[in-house]
Amino acid sequence: MTILIAYDGSDDAKAAIEFCGKMFPGRDAVVLTVWERLAMTTARASAGLVMVVDTSPAEEEAIQRAMTELAGQGTERARAAGLEARPRCEPDAPAVWATIVDVADELDAELIVTGTRGLGGVRSLLLGSTSDRVLHHAGRPVLVVPGPRPAE
Repeated sequence: MTILIAYDGSDDAKAAIEFCGKMFPGRDAVVLTVWERLAMTTARASAGLVMVVDTSPAEEEAIQRAMTELAGQGTERARAAGLEARPRCEPDAPAVWATIVDVADELDAELIVTGTRGLGGVRSLLLGSTSDRVLHHAGRPVLVVPGPRPAE
């Protein structure tokens, strides 16, 4: 059983990994980190900042390094939680949710695990919830794990 875990470094994504480790110890997992260039452009445009995002080779390399590092951190967290995990990065996706669904199809993942919210709070308001879109488009089981409750 291969489990695909969407990971962006958020507290909700960390909670999803922890829960997955408790529920499926020893299982094979792929920790997927996705960067969506269009979402950044859309968020800037909606804020009144119209700009074309054209990154230099050095910026592309920096993005790839950061995404690889983030996927590695998620993978280490997954291994510490008891999963047999390996990292995967998709550094220039057309849409985060679509990339998650496509990678799950490619891997023939038996389960997709995601948190309820990621790091893009404003972006999710503009574009809709990634976990909601994955849930409705995946065509396979999706486990949406709520993040930690705020301290009262």
